[in-house]
Amino acid sequence: MRWDGAEYTGQVPIWHAALVGAISGKISVVAARRVVGLQEQFTISKDFWRNSGFHLLERDNEGRLSITDDFLRAYLMRPEIRPAEESGPNEIALHEALMEDPRRDPAPPALESIEDADARDNYRVLLAFLGRLKRAESLESSYLEIFSGGDVAVPPLFIDQLVQIIVRNILEGCEDALEPRAGEVFFREQKASTEEGAVMLADLETVDMHASGGSLGSLGRLIVEAQAPLATVNLDVLDTENAQAYWLRDQRHDFVISMNFGRAANKAFCRVMEKWIRHFFGVKVNIQPLRAVEDRGWAWHIGLDAESTALLNGLWRGDEIEPGILRRLLALFRLDFEESAAMRADIAGRPVYLALSMDEKAVVRMKPQNLLLNLPLASRA
Repeated sequence: MRWDGAEYTGQVPIWHAALVGAISGKISVVAARRVVGLQEQFTISKDFWRNSGFHLLERDNEGRLSITDDFLRAYLMRPEIRPAEESGPNEIALHEALMEDPRRDPAPPALESIEDADARDNYRVLLAFLGRLKRAESLESSYLEIFSGGDVAVPPLFIDQLVQIIVRNILEGCEDALEPRAGEVFFREQKASTEEGAVMLADLETVDMHASGGSLGSLGRLIVEAQAPLATVNLDVLDTENAQAYWLRDQRHDFVISMNFGRAANKAFCRVMEKWIRHFFGVKVNIQPLRAVEDRGWAWHIGLDAESTALLNGLWRGDEIEPGILRRLLALFRLDFEESAAMRADIAGRPVYLALSMDEKAVVRMKPQNLLLNLPLASRA
């Protein structure tokens, strides 16, 4: 198995026709009131994303995540790296040595002696990434360092994993289940629906699983392959009334959220962005949903994805934007610094406008690093 760009984008085909009515704008809203009864019987655990690797790390006094040997070993147990039956003795020996001491730096001959060419390539990619982690003061500093140069040399899969762990860290002790679901937008691609003015986000991988019949077993896959009509697939919409249901199935990624102005998930997304910025820079900001940008001479903006960056740049320049491009805009936000001294002096006190958009295939691919790299912070001595 090779690690290349195609392995990590998560791009999937257009939804299967039988699912369009169920997910694209006509998502069944299920209140999941049965959760109330469950709460009366036992306490629901709020230790979410337990498979993320968060629990293999240690938090320092500032809340940053320190790299541990067990965390490094977890990468060595990935299926692309873990020796298979056909692995040669040199590959097995290298893997055993790294498992014993994951902080060691193998000599080039040890890497080149791996018998399988694909396995050698996988080790090159992984060892380069582990080298970043071992050199870093924290997981957070390693994440920022990825974007400090020119080209990003880390596979998107690894970047998304880091983001998930960092978001898990900043949401430790969170009581509002809508925040972790909104936080999934930071590292999991979403399928958007905007029919009848309802802006809904569903997990793209989950949608693809349903479209392929993967959630229905072998018979379901046969039905899909035959393009026979499928039964309606109901995906619950997570909102205030049924938010506690998230804790019971946080790793299934099968809840839909509404990103319309004023909805609870939209506001929760704002809270996660605020915590993300404060965690990295110690700067307090207030982010609020926005219906429209009425500031004709706005000073600063940040696109939360590639589509939004291009759109906001065009609007700021005064370009004529095609209606089809404008329709991809899903949500607007206004960011204000609590202390204007924390901003660049030339725009201190001015609002920063944020946007989230979908692409031509209605997919949302957020770039959370944009919130950090493009934030107009005052120069630090």
